[in-house]
Amino acid sequence: MENDNVKIKEPTRKNTVLSGHVDSLKKNESSEVVKKNERLLSLDFYRGLIMVLLMLEAAGLYKHLVNTSTPSSFLHSIAVQFTHHAWHGLRFWDLIQPAFMFIAGTAMAFSLTKQTSKGRPWEQQATRTLKRSMWLLFWGILIYAVRGDSLSFELWNVLSQLSFTLLVAFLIFRWKPSYQILFSIGLLVLTEWLYRFTNIPGFDQPFINQHNFGNYIDLILMNKINSGGWVAVNAIPTAAHTIWGAVAGKWLLRKHTVKGKLGYIIIFGVITLFTGYLLDILDITPIIKKIATSSFTLVSGGWCLLALAFLYYWIDLLKHKKFLSFFTIVGMNSIFIYLFFEIVVHHWLYDYSYTIVNGIISPIGLTHSAILIMSSIILFLIQWYLCFWLYQKKIFFKV
Repeated sequence: MENDNVKIKEPTRKNTVLSGHVDSLKKNESSEVVKKNERLLSLDFYRGLIMVLLMLEAAGLYKHLVNTSTPSSFLHSIAVQFTHHAWHGLRFWDLIQPAFMFIAGTAMAFSLTKQTSKGRPWEQQATRTLKRSMWLLFWGILIYAVRGDSLSFELWNVLSQLSFTLLVAFLIFRWKPSYQILFSIGLLVLTEWLYRFTNIPGFDQPFINQHNFGNYIDLILMNKINSGGWVAVNAIPTAAHTIWGAVAGKWLLRKHTVKGKLGYIIIFGVITLFTGYLLDILDITPIIKKIATSSFTLVSGGWCLLALAFLYYWIDLLKHKKFLSFFTIVGMNSIFIYLFFEIVVHHWLYDYSYTIVNGIISPIGLTHSAILIMSSIILFLIQWYLCFWLYQKKIFFKV
């Protein structure tokens, strides 16, 4: 039945354009929501890369390359970069632990932001973080609890240190980034003061191995001093690495433009890098990894910041994703594989793998050096395949 009194108004051009603009905004908004829910691929790769390098170290590859190469050769000069500097100086391998702790801070920023968006109150987040710190401390102590035929109590490893730095970074996470940075600088100033001005007899030489403040604290905490010069109070200055990782994560989450996301990270990275090297060059504070001097913390933190900025630009913005899965598969179970190679590989699989490979390969006539390197590669592949199998089964261990 027709009704002549009812008129259907045709959409004008203006209404059509406005409607299209609204639809476009809705699409952009939807796209932005997807982006926020996606994983940061550069962070997954960064974590995976660090773990792959640690797995190769656990397999003994770097040690074998150093020992079997001629000291004056190019291969030796490269291989030695995968060992810690004896004391004053910096090698590539000295940046691995800072990167490990820095990445933990960045991942924490994404995790806490996600938890807050889901309505999880601060108290629950705090309880969860505290439990995680306690588990990290537990595993950190357990890894080195057995030394030969006796028990040992040590706080020098990365998990024990991370249990402290994560907690500190969490407690100040809600502060403004500028306040977080100032707090981290305060930790470095505190470290400088403790080493320079406590003047404890026998431990009053700030940057001398076995005679510094860190060695004294180890005597109190563990009734022993590490022969290599490592100290437990490294957790105080290196908390800056985890804090800076969290700050970088907040910048990546809150800034809307590429310039805003990367600018703050790059500028901060350059400043810390320049300041750290300047302190060393002017002979104010030497770069010493084993006691995490303020100059070392600044330099290593600067490299971590610049590495994150580069990887974010290369992977998340330019979309270079080839071969990422080889590393990200490992990064998805980073704590598990760390415990695996520290406990299982070091205490059992290392010698077992060499014995099998040597028994099979030696009749061919290969050199002892070649057999050692081959054994390390096979041991690494075993670790990688374990991560791959867990990934396929969607099994992810979290602390």
